Amino acid sequence: MAAGSDVDGMAWRSVCPISSGLDVLGDKWSLLIVRDLIIHGTRTYSEFRESPEHVATNILANRLRLLTSLGIIERTDPDGAARNNAYRLTPTGEALRPVLEELGRWAQGNLKVHHPDMVEVL
Repeated sequence: MAAGSDVDGMAWRSVCPISSGLDVLGDKWSLLIVRDLIIHGTRTYSEFRESPEHVATNILANRLRLLTSLGIIERTDPDGAARNNAYRLTPTGEALRPVLEELGRWAQGNLKVHHPDMVEVL
């Protein structure tokens, strides 16, 4: 059962909460933006670009716009230019902390054997 489009052209694929969560956070870039904000606090566009995963500028701009429109992150200066602005988690975004911590624990416990150089981040 498909649902409509609400925020920033978001096309919800289903009414299932897991599917809806994956519509927003199912790509690695959105989760890595949230990860960076959890670990480092407020970050600028340039600081996101410096992360080791090297997100492309168009993807970064798109994900920042989406996460902002959904209230997961916010710009520290809403009236300032997006490129020169810093971003921080909202309470909705902060609520993802235990989800990412659990994902990290799961990866540490189950993937370390396949990726021995993995570090503990959260």
